[in-house]
Amino acid sequence: MTILSASAARASLYRLIDEAAQSHMPITITGKRNSAVLLSVQDWMAIQETLRQLSAAAGKAPPAAEDLPTTGQASG
Repeated sequence: MTILSASAARASLYRLIDEAAQSHMPITITGKRNSAVLLSVQDWMAIQETLRQLSAAAGKAPPAAEDLPTTGQASG
């Protein structure tokens, strides 16, 4: 797994987006206050679908993957 500082990630964000999409490996971005993980949209949707299926099997389904925000949409 790749681990970068926020400054390093900012300097090469487009390359990191391509890398996450091609490698399907998460990229950890560390900051002074918090850290985050960069994933491709495809990988994020696959994780959400897995969680939905597991929750449905347990009798409590979250929103379907197609109902979640995707590229170009921000939440918060």
